[in-house]
Amino acid sequence: MRKQRSIELRQIIAREAARLMYEEGVGQYFSAKHLAAKRLFGRGGSKKLRYRPQDLPSNGEIQGALRELVQITEGSTSQQRLFAMRVIALETMNALEPFEPRLIGSVSTGHVRSGSDIDLHVFTDKLEDIEAHIQHLGWEFKTRQVTIHVAGEFRDYTHIHCECVFPIELSVYPHNELRVTQRSSTNGKPMVRVKPSALTEIIAEQHHQEWKLYLATGEIVAIDQFESESKIANYE
Repeated sequence: MRKQRSIELRQIIAREAARLMYEEGVGQYFSAKHLAAKRLFGRGGSKKLRYRPQDLPSNGEIQGALRELVQITEGSTSQQRLFAMRVIALETMNALEPFEPRLIGSVSTGHVRSGSDIDLHVFTDKLEDIEAHIQHLGWEFKTRQVTIHVAGEFRDYTHIHCECVFPIELSVYPHNELRVTQRSSTNGKPMVRVKPSALTEIIAEQHHQEWKLYLATGEIVAIDQFESESKIANYE
């Protein structure tokens, strides 16, 4: 009985956490699940609705609920968005070739939604080199420091945010970490870093017709719609 109740609570909280991420822009699974539980049940909940820490859903459960919500809300638009984001990710990676970029996250896995960004890892021992490169490309960007918990310790990394049709976030790592395998915060499994050549193969296989059009004309399907969304979001 208690096990079934815990499963139901996890599902309820996961759905609310997914809604918070999709509709209200909560960016992290950890924040979304705790805010969802607080909104649904208060700080501790009433006796009937009290939840325990083990009733909180995993990141993977929230991701699953988020996928369902995206499919219901966006339908075929999500596939158009995915193609556009993958092509722009590929163009960005080609432009940053000296820094051996690798694609991670939702654009690589295919689970994008409105508000998703393009996440790339880049590798250099001199931050000023990649900043100068981006300036030469004429991109607008902002740099910030982020503290990440890695292998039992906290480390500071530089993230570079670039303005584009879709937000692009570059996580800057020392060159010797290119072959260090990180683990995903969503499922704990080794993180997959996708090379430009592998991304090209993915696009050609999963977006065959759209890719043929792009190669022939340079046109990205539905890009005007996504550019409009971006302008509205920036205005707000």
